[in-house]
Amino acid sequence: MERRLYFLFGDLVSNAGVGALVGLVVAVLVGETWFPVLGMVVGMIAGGGVALPAAVVLSVPFGAMELMLPVMLTGMTSGMLLGMLAAMGATSSGSAGALGAIVGLVVLVATYVLNAYVRASHRPGMGC
Repeated sequence: MERRLYFLFGDLVSNAGVGALVGLVVAVLVGETWFPVLGMVVGMIAGGGVALPAAVVLSVPFGAMELMLPVMLTGMTSGMLLGMLAAMGATSSGSAGALGAIVGLVVLVATYVLNAYVRASHRPGMGC
């Protein structure tokens, strides 16, 4: 993962923005009368559909390899979570955007932590 400030800022903005956008889209698509599992599946598909073009556009200024994994994971994760919450009537469109941005930031932190763990365990002399 990138450590320069410009790219870190790009990762933060990209993941929070995609998460918020997916939250708004899923809040519009999924109704309160849906089954939560159906809301989760529709949310995952909608999240992937929103995240893919966003990742392609955002990869131009911020780099494709560092951006694609967290943004796509953010789209699908926030879509699934917010799809279930929307089906249960637990979110409004305003809170769905904020919750989607929070999910995006959590996914980004988890990606960075997992990457640091993988890099540390594969150093020469570490026994792996």
